Amino acid sequence: MREVGVHEAKTHLSKLLREVEAGSEIVIRRGGKAVARIVPVPTTAARVLGSDRGVVSVPDDFDAPLPDTVLDAFEP
Repeated sequence: MREVGVHEAKTHLSKLLREVEAGSEIVIRRGGKAVARIVPVPTTAARVLGSDRGVVSVPDDFDAPLPDTVLDAFEP
């Protein structure tokens, strides 16, 4: 983990961001005290549509009207 001062961070921000993109972490110090850390954003895998096919099933009456006993529960 690399540490830089505020002035260096402002002056070389683009360079520091390239280092972070490559996986480095950078701590920014002000007055000798660590005040911030720049870390890479975690990457997420691309979503694959249909990956749960066959795992989840929707019943045929999914959109059927609810019974009166259930609807009555929503009334005050």
